[in-house]
Amino acid sequence: MRLHPEQLDGHLRQRLSPVYLISGDEPLQIQEAADAVRAAARAQGFTERQVMHVESGFDWGALAAEADALSLFAERKIIDLRLPSAKPGDKGSKALTEYTARPPQDNLLLITAGKLEREQTNSKWFKGIDGCGVVVQVWPLELKALPAWIQQRLASRGLSATPEAVTLLAERVEGNMLAAAQEVEKLAMLYGAGQLGVEEVRSAVADSSRFDIFELADAALSGDAARCARILEGLHGEGEEPVLILWALVREIRTLALIAVGQANGKPLDTLFGEQRIWDKRKPLFRAALGRHPARRWQQLLRRAARTDRVCKGVEQGSPWDELLQLSLLMAGTRVV
Repeated sequence: MRLHPEQLDGHLRQRLSPVYLISGDEPLQIQEAADAVRAAARAQGFTERQVMHVESGFDWGALAAEADALSLFAERKIIDLRLPSAKPGDKGSKALTEYTARPPQDNLLLITAGKLEREQTNSKWFKGIDGCGVVVQVWPLELKALPAWIQQRLASRGLSATPEAVTLLAERVEGNMLAAAQEVEKLAMLYGAGQLGVEEVRSAVADSSRFDIFELADAALSGDAARCARILEGLHGEGEEPVLILWALVREIRTLALIAVGQANGKPLDTLFGEQRIWDKRKPLFRAALGRHPARRWQQLLRRAARTDRVCKGVEQGSPWDELLQLSLLMAGTRVV
């Protein structure tokens, strides 16, 4: 059974499953979901806990041995299996498949894992967990959903904030939910219950935003020039390689150039999206970008990207970061002087 993170508490209030898999690349949500499972299990008599870290050379036979081991005091037990890569390998796949085929009644297996790819979700071991237990996949919150999450988090600590203060806090912690939770706790300690304004947030909250190169590409496609500049500044501060950032931008420019040419030749847009394997979730971004620039402009942006590449590699003079900023702003539709 698959649940969204927000459905987990309701499920745990009704019953416990023998196996839980919580996966994703957002540490805070994984931690809180796993904490909720452990708390519910303890409340139902699972007082013993065995933590197992899957690292290089891990003995998967230990899982079966732990499942079969009888407690000295006949206590019910949580087996807390940490699987960072979400790739158990052949031996791990076999061990998990065998476990889920006959899960012990007095054990609860809690697996926390990294982000699952399609290959893992089609595997026998994953289907075994899905069949006998619960799978919770967590995802980083999109920027538009972050303010509501922050307001809910503030309310849980007896705080509220003006819309402007919430927006500022969201900007400062975007992409880093663990920092967001920590900042809410700090605000609660500093100001207690009540309403927060922009000044309180500005003085108390550090800029802990964290971005990746794909967020920059999406901001450029959506036409959000201000966010492009902010993300690029964050990537610069984090020491990201300019060549990798350029790769992410060029990948989208090249795809859009191909789609725009096909569209100009009368080919249906949905057919072109299918040929370029554009996910449904990203189609609105590509539609917005195609509406912003004609095919000729995307070809020009490819030539501009070639110059940026030469600057990044030191073949031409210039600042790679200035070139990347101008390229992303041009993609977003901003005129660069």
